[in-house]
Amino acid sequence: MSVSAETILQAHDVHAWYDSSHVLHGVSLDIRKGETMGLLGRNGMGKSTLIRCLLGHVQQRDGHIQLFGHDISKARPHEVARMGVAYVPEGRGVFGNLSVRENLVMAARHGRDGRHDWTLDHVLATFPRLAERMTSLGSQLSGGEQQMLSIGRALMTHPELIILDEATEGLAPLIVAEIWRVIEEIKASGLAVLIVDRDWHKVLSRSDRALVLQKGMVVLDGKASDLLANKALTNYLGV
Repeated sequence: MSVSAETILQAHDVHAWYDSSHVLHGVSLDIRKGETMGLLGRNGMGKSTLIRCLLGHVQQRDGHIQLFGHDISKARPHEVARMGVAYVPEGRGVFGNLSVRENLVMAARHGRDGRHDWTLDHVLATFPRLAERMTSLGSQLSGGEQQMLSIGRALMTHPELIILDEATEGLAPLIVAEIWRVIEEIKASGLAVLIVDRDWHKVLSRSDRALVLQKGMVVLDGKASDLLANKALTNYLGV
């Protein structure tokens, strides 16, 4: 499987199982440097399973996955993270017994090329609300504040690719707008982004390319602008 210099992650013919349930059926995708990729599909179609496979969380998986040209098909989650992939999970994963500051600084490290532009000050400037809650415990934050903290913590690892799984799920409209603003800032900074969100229109309007899953298989794949104009899209998203 050839990988261009601009390709960060490439997956080919990925299959995944949970016990006897075959969830992914030969999914392939690639994400290039600085590119935003949307991942769409109705609930239960395999989006989170695909993300978990890319990150090494699914034990029963098959296929070929490369990151910066290195085979990570059987890599464990911490190995993938160390290579420059950050993950903002659907459940946020905030440490409730640590303060906002502790949640952030525990993740701080330089990037693969020595970059350290996402400093604590930069993250706090991006999320002013967190600056006001620095001594608060993670468990004391609202859902929106926890999501900001989760994204900020991921950025402090200086990743090459950040994966956002349902970043706006269950949040108030004003917070949702704030999260989308930050996603646009992340995109503008040159990071590659893989994003899953129920608001497919916002995903496609902010993505370069997108992938649509149906029952664990790729049914649409292409430029986001082309998918927006594709009349078949609504059939797969149930809208």
